Amino acid sequence: MCLILTILSAIVFSLIYLLGGKNTKNAAALKTTTLMFWAAALMWSVDGIASVLGGESFFDISIEDSILGAIIVAAGCAFFGLISILHLKKAKN
Repeated sequence: MCLILTILSAIVFSLIYLLGGKNTKNAAALKTTTLMFWAAALMWSVDGIASVLGGESFFDISIEDSILGAIIVAAGCAFFGLISILHLKKAKN
C-alpha cells in the first residue's frame, strides 16, 4: 500500500509542477518533492520485485503498510511545506 500511496503522491506533485508550478516561487520545492516521491516509488518497486522473487505478492495491502504509506505521504508534504517556507524567507531577504 505504501507503493500505491507513494506513486499517487508522485503523480499529484508531478501534475502540479507540470501544470503551472514551474512558474511559481515554490518551483524548486515542488521539483524537489516530486523527485523525492518518485525516488521513494522506485525504492518500493524494487522492494516489491524482491518480494515477488521471494514468493510473496508485489503489493502489500496490510494495515501496517497502509500506515507506513500515510507516514511517507505526510513526511513528504511536511518536507514540501518546510522547503517552501525556507524558499519564501530566502526570497524576502
